[in-house]
Amino acid sequence: MVFAGGCSLSPSSFARSSSLFTFFTKTPSLLFSFRTSSSTHVHHRRLLHYPLSLLPLKYINKNSNKTCSSSSHSQINKKQSAFLSTSAVSAIVPTHESSSSPSTVTAAVSNRAKKKARRESPEGLLKFNLDMCSRRGDLIEALRLYDDARITGTPLSQHHYNVLLYLCSSSSLVDEGEAECEMNDENILNLGLRRGFEIFQQMGIDKIAPNEATFTSAARLAAKMEDPEMAFELVKKMMSYDIPPKLRSYGPALFGFCKKGEADKAYEVDAHMVNSRVLAEEPELAALLQLSSNAGRGEKVYEMLHRLRGSVRQVVETTAEIVEDWFKSDASVEVGKENWDVGEVKKGIVKGGGGWHGKGWLCTGKWRVVRTEMDETGVCRSCGEKLVCIDIDPLETENFATSLSTLACQREVMADFNKFQEWLRRNGPFDAVIDGANVGLLNGTFNFFQLNSVVNRIRQMSPSKRLPLIILHSRRVNGGPAENLNNKKLIASWRNSGALYTTPSGSNDDWYWLYAAVSCKSLLVTNDEMRDHLFQLLGTSFFPRWKEKHQVRLTISRKGPTLHLPPPYSIVIQESEGGSWHVPTVTGDDIETPRQWVCATRASSSSITPTSRSHVDLAEKPLARLKLSEAFRSSERIL
Repeated sequence: MVFAGGCSLSPSSFARSSSLFTFFTKTPSLLFSFRTSSSTHVHHRRLLHYPLSLLPLKYINKNSNKTCSSSSHSQINKKQSAFLSTSAVSAIVPTHESSSSPSTVTAAVSNRAKKKARRESPEGLLKFNLDMCSRRGDLIEALRLYDDARITGTPLSQHHYNVLLYLCSSSSLVDEGEAECEMNDENILNLGLRRGFEIFQQMGIDKIAPNEATFTSAARLAAKMEDPEMAFELVKKMMSYDIPPKLRSYGPALFGFCKKGEADKAYEVDAHMVNSRVLAEEPELAALLQLSSNAGRGEKVYEMLHRLRGSVRQVVETTAEIVEDWFKSDASVEVGKENWDVGEVKKGIVKGGGGWHGKGWLCTGKWRVVRTEMDETGVCRSCGEKLVCIDIDPLETENFATSLSTLACQREVMADFNKFQEWLRRNGPFDAVIDGANVGLLNGTFNFFQLNSVVNRIRQMSPSKRLPLIILHSRRVNGGPAENLNNKKLIASWRNSGALYTTPSGSNDDWYWLYAAVSCKSLLVTNDEMRDHLFQLLGTSFFPRWKEKHQVRLTISRKGPTLHLPPPYSIVIQESEGGSWHVPTVTGDDIETPRQWVCATRASSSSITPTSRSHVDLAEKPLARLKLSEAFRSSERIL
């Protein structure tokens, strides 16, 4: 791509040896010193212009015939071409009069008037318009607004700069609905790169303090130049400014090295993430797994599989395909050992709680890789391996209940939640807790009869034959269906039995039924997938494991409700004592359709008898209250 004056621009033109890279990564005295009270603003000079072929017609003189012809190119006016400038030159401009007012006037203005004044100031209007550009993905308009602001001397804040950098670094840069003429993707990419680094440089000249979003956008710009090294240097620079990086900060460097096949550098980024206590998620681990598989690094594949086991549990289809490709590769045939210490493997299984040993690849030879399902007891329908139910440490459960209580008290009226905790101590524990609203609304309309049928079914299953705890919001027991005479009697009977707790007005009953189930170590009857913001606060380490072992789901038919108890095995990547692997996918839910698993075995591993495998007997588990009836569960999992 050639610019005015014969200047060419492409991702390769931003080489690491360029002055841009040196400026952005090696100049701490200039890059982002904090703004002082006497900070200057920059007057923007137009030294270099982009060719008009970059522009949609809406930016070309409205008096033209609105065609992308050379005649229309010549009719662009000065204001419309202002955003094409690419230079950043420091100079002092007059302070905008709207930014100050006499102290006597300011003191008399109400807070509402102050907010309105801020919104209607040049800075406030610029913020609003840039935010709209960000929402639409309209880079061209954002650059026009930016250049107008530089010309008029409107001060730019950290937020202004971050929005501009985000748009320059985003993959979707143009609002197709707004553009009247399509722009070449490569030209748009180059425009974003060129202006993005200029704006990043200008932010340093203006002495605007950066934050994590600033550096992350700059790293994304580097990644678009296919320079993950620069992206990684920017993350390191972030650390030098005491700005903790986030997972998204590492993405440009990590995925860039993985794309280039530079394994050692990708592992270096990964190690930096670990040292920074940034937890990789499935996309990052899948990329490292793919890289390791392609490089034939068996020990790294083993590591990534275990990291997926610990943090992801069930993998998406694309990750499952990467796993399959590894086990089908020539490199996978070579990894493993023919002789190993069986006792050490058993110790590893006990230490890890079951389901894995971490002693490396066992056995040698070609793998047999198939997609399969598990039967109701957890036996693989392909190889016959019995999966295990992995223990949850009781101390983990207690700590989780404490954390849950703290979070609930921060978001609920503390006195209300403390009152519930005291009530639970007096009336609990319970074998099961029912999310009353979820169960009662399974058919769309709240139905007390439906809720009561589930309550009675759970009571029949319970070892103590006690009613489960029913959590309902107060509005469910006042007015509406609750006014029906039979429903009134039902509510009264639950209350008299100490089995009903109504949450107060304005509360979120999710906190109540979840805390009750965790603190009582009981089953939780609900179809709530527990994926919204509330449950994201609980993290991805313990909560998914707890949910898998405690949640009872329901389906409704003409015959009534059907309860689906937790499976007697853990739906997580499992490594057997004999060296075989089973990887669960997100395909299927074991209710309407069976879950799909990747089964990878070797001939030598399949010779190990089931009795010697790492099965953990459910009867040995310390959480006795989890079992409504082991005899019932072993004979019929779906009621």
